[in-house]
Amino acid sequence: MSEFHITRTLPEDAMAAALRADVQKGLTSDPKTLPPKWFYDARGSELFEQITELPEYYPTRAEREILAGRAAEIADALPARTLVELGSGSSEKTRHLIDALRRLHTYVPVDVSDTALEQAGRALVAERPGLNVHALIADFTAGLALPPSPGPRLLAFLGGTIGNLLPGERAEFLASVRALLSPGDALLLGTDLVKAEDVLVRAYDDAAGVTAAFNKNVLNVVNRELGADFDPDAFDHVALWDPANEWIEMRLRSRAEQTVKVPALDLAVHFAAGEELRTEVSAKFRKDRVSAELAAAGLELARWWTDGEERFALSLSVVV
Repeated sequence: MSEFHITRTLPEDAMAAALRADVQKGLTSDPKTLPPKWFYDARGSELFEQITELPEYYPTRAEREILAGRAAEIADALPARTLVELGSGSSEKTRHLIDALRRLHTYVPVDVSDTALEQAGRALVAERPGLNVHALIADFTAGLALPPSPGPRLLAFLGGTIGNLLPGERAEFLASVRALLSPGDALLLGTDLVKAEDVLVRAYDDAAGVTAAFNKNVLNVVNRELGADFDPDAFDHVALWDPANEWIEMRLRSRAEQTVKVPALDLAVHFAAGEELRTEVSAKFRKDRVSAELAAAGLELARWWTDGEERFALSLSVVV
């Protein structure tokens, strides 16, 4: 008999407090920054879904291709009894794994959105008799405690989201993941790969302007939640490849000198004409770099799968 549980480890006001802290810190830094997690209100999530369907944006299709074609191999490599997914959202692409893991007893989706967790979790329980779903409303970047569940456990972090973390943040994150795992458990990690600059830039600066709207949506979030008076039309969307760091940066460039007020923080923020606000870093990886960063966290790269065009990779690493 399937069971569905949902546990909140994130205080009700945690996201509001985090937004205030991030905006205060980011808009008073030099250069100015805002974290990419604030793209994803309801409108931002809709825009991102549109982005995943754009011809220029390959990562979602490439990862889905790997999951669809290699799920059985992943399941053979680690016949998990528990699947934990960080940043699970709708759990749509994870269904390939859930179907392939024949011994799966418990699925633990982790996300900050209770609505997404509730909808996806109840749908899975209804569709898959015998599967238990224990959803966690939690911020996995701020420490995580998993519910008791049978091993071995496969922890999945998909979508290339790890690329949004700076190198020091990635090291801390991977160390925290290692702390959650026991001998016999494994991490399934999605990483976007280094490729031609024009391919990368187009993926973050599409011809239809959907990514530009997505980028500017972070200003709408700050306006709505903190009473700010950003004019999104006063900023241009910018996507640049940084070859030294091997990452894409998304920025918003002020079209003129302006001052933005954020009443909830009693803050006035001056922008010079042409000044840029960084909203996202999206690191791209090579296999040896992934292996080295995993090893530094106490994990050993065991398997490596790519899509047919070698644009994206899924890696399976085990506890050393």
